[in-house]
Amino acid sequence: MSVIANNIFIKNRFLSRIINWIKKYPKLLVIIGLLLTWYYFSLPKPLFNDPTATVVETRRGELLGAKIAVDGQWRFPATDSVPEKFKQSIIAFEDQQFYWHPGFNPVAIAQAIRKNISAGKTVQGGSTITQQVIRLSRKGKKRTYWEKLKELLLATRLELGTSKDDILKLYASHAPFGGNVVGIDMAAWRYYGVPAYQLSWAESATLAVLPNAPSLIYPGKNQTRLLEKRNRLLKTLLEEQTIDSLTYELSISERLPQKPYQLPQTSPHMVDRLANKYNGQRLQSTIDLILQKQVNQIVKKHYTILKQNEVHNMAVLVLDIKTREVVSYVGNTPTDVSHQKDVDIVQAARSTGSTLKPLLYASMMDKGELLPAQLVSDIPTTIAGYKPKNFDEQYSGVVPANQALARSLNIPAVRLLQQYGLARFRDELNAFKIKDLKYSSEHYGLSLILGGAESNLWDLCKTYAGLTGILNHYEKDPGHYYTNEFAEPIMLTNKKVNFGKKTTQKPIYSAGSVWLTFEALKTVNRPEGQESWEYYDSSREIAWKTGTSFGNRDAWAIGTSKDYVVGVWIGNADGEGRPKLTGLNAAAPVLFDVFNLVPNSNWFPTPISDLIGVDVCEDSGYLASSICNSKKEYVTVLADYSKPCPFHRLVHLDAEKKYQVNSSCESVADIINQPWFVLPPLQSYYYKNKDATYKSLPPFRSDCSNAAQSSMGFIFPKTNGRVHLPKGFNGETNEVILKIAHTHPETSVFWYIDDTFIGTTKKFHEMPIKPISGTHIITVLDEKGNELKRTITILD
Repeated sequence: MSVIANNIFIKNRFLSRIINWIKKYPKLLVIIGLLLTWYYFSLPKPLFNDPTATVVETRRGELLGAKIAVDGQWRFPATDSVPEKFKQSIIAFEDQQFYWHPGFNPVAIAQAIRKNISAGKTVQGGSTITQQVIRLSRKGKKRTYWEKLKELLLATRLELGTSKDDILKLYASHAPFGGNVVGIDMAAWRYYGVPAYQLSWAESATLAVLPNAPSLIYPGKNQTRLLEKRNRLLKTLLEEQTIDSLTYELSISERLPQKPYQLPQTSPHMVDRLANKYNGQRLQSTIDLILQKQVNQIVKKHYTILKQNEVHNMAVLVLDIKTREVVSYVGNTPTDVSHQKDVDIVQAARSTGSTLKPLLYASMMDKGELLPAQLVSDIPTTIAGYKPKNFDEQYSGVVPANQALARSLNIPAVRLLQQYGLARFRDELNAFKIKDLKYSSEHYGLSLILGGAESNLWDLCKTYAGLTGILNHYEKDPGHYYTNEFAEPIMLTNKKVNFGKKTTQKPIYSAGSVWLTFEALKTVNRPEGQESWEYYDSSREIAWKTGTSFGNRDAWAIGTSKDYVVGVWIGNADGEGRPKLTGLNAAAPVLFDVFNLVPNSNWFPTPISDLIGVDVCEDSGYLASSICNSKKEYVTVLADYSKPCPFHRLVHLDAEKKYQVNSSCESVADIINQPWFVLPPLQSYYYKNKDATYKSLPPFRSDCSNAAQSSMGFIFPKTNGRVHLPKGFNGETNEVILKIAHTHPETSVFWYIDDTFIGTTKKFHEMPIKPISGTHIITVLDEKGNELKRTITILD
């Protein structure tokens, strides 16, 4: 007890003395407290507040590119680790006692003072790495003794709150390396063209001596001094046994950097896009570096060919369907400034061409207003003064809807859009969040489906990825969809796509209608060299669509497999069109070259639970009637198909099946009743020229009376007529009036000149024309299938 009591007595006595001292010197205590408070808060937070470059890397840390800091310095964001070779080199050169001192080295300071006094000038510094970090943070304050004292105090404060390794990171990130190069990461790229962790011992030693004298690195100058300093450091590393003798010998034989290197420009347009949103950050992108470089090579190869036709710009985007990550992003070709090489075409608004046609097809399939192979009209069409034309300016009469989509026929698309409803379709397009599609249906009109609207490669690829996502998610969980299937693609690994909530309600299209659309798009005619793709086991099954805008200004190709969407745009950024610039000729070859780079995918399984098999007519694609040959076909479950084939009818023939007959001229027992595929006259006129198997109805036998039969004849021109076109008082050539007589004037008559449709008449069958000189064939066709031809020669 006596020992414990004695200790208590001593402590109380000590406390009493402290209290008395405080009472005796209260002002001194306040001063000490203020000094300690200043010391504690003396370091600014953060220590460095300099603007940094935007650095974009791959998920593996490979540099894709960077954008310079706003102050014009190539200063990367602070490094997260210091390469071991550079760390050993900088410690050996600058501060060999770094891990042992409290922020300053009294011995080194004393040696420096002694040598500087002896020399009469500054020949040696005594600053530690920690002090140099403080000096760098204070932006070049004058080198006075008072400033030195501040740096010393701040260095000790930095040591108290920061680990040695973190101090090294600060130094490596903010040390000057000559010119506007700051930090080891940028220095490694500028002087050696490699990331810092790939530097050799000689390269690390070269960079380690630079912050001490950054002007030495100027290419072509100071090579001798720089070499001496580097080799002296390498000698030190050898003596410290950091490197062995062989490494030393190899290192001193390495050359110094002779020229600055350019930073990687693997995806410069994506770097710019990210820099505009995340300026000054180090970003980890979703880009696959190997794929990106391969796509760059494909773009370069095709650009070399395309520029011979004065086509100078191209963009390619590749998305991973499951993650919606951008795995390749080519914003433009390696062209020049005069051809807008810096324009990011991925984001540019361009005419959509035919790229929206699959959406209309899917819409009509989804609502039950179209069967997959249902015949649709492909005939000369005028709607409220609008006259769409197919790309080849030919007509098929009728064509299966899936073939019309695969062949990208314009007239069927316009007629289907009118049938479906322009405003209705325009409203549905809002679900895809296409930012450049911002006007009303009245603004676009029916040309909406042919490129009258604008979109960009990003949004179109997002849309096709969403369609594919519907199928993939439905396959994984039949009967279920996601509310945000058309989510924005992502470019950064720290982002995750949000598909929304799981639901049994389709987002816009059912899985069945998307699958049927992709089945049609799979049959699109492929570019030269891949026409017989389906006969090869190695061929890729891809649903893809091309598009060509008016005037050949834009060439599109967008395709999807189960795993990837590839989008290609080709044209001129200034909007100049070029001959033969089409989606099939220009963009499709790039599309398939890119698809050959990504892993192959199995085709989408049939979403059986969302489809139903029905009997359809083989000839027309409509629901089968009792008089046509039928086949099984999948359609969407919710569709209400009620219209049977309108093109098959039962006709009455004589025994030889050469003529139509009726009871007025043939015994009922001898009449043969036969189903016949009959198209309306205008459709039939073009269809029979495209399909040699199509058989027109036989004529009625001459002895048969037929109230429905009609006859017509030419009034003008006469047989083999020769006509001079008169001129009016104003000197212009007048029209010539063609005339026919019809036994049933109310019948519609369709007029053609040299197989070109020129108009329809009813009741008054007169047609004015102003043909060029030469011989022409005039054809008239009535709605009952009767046809007349006459030759006319126009004389000068």
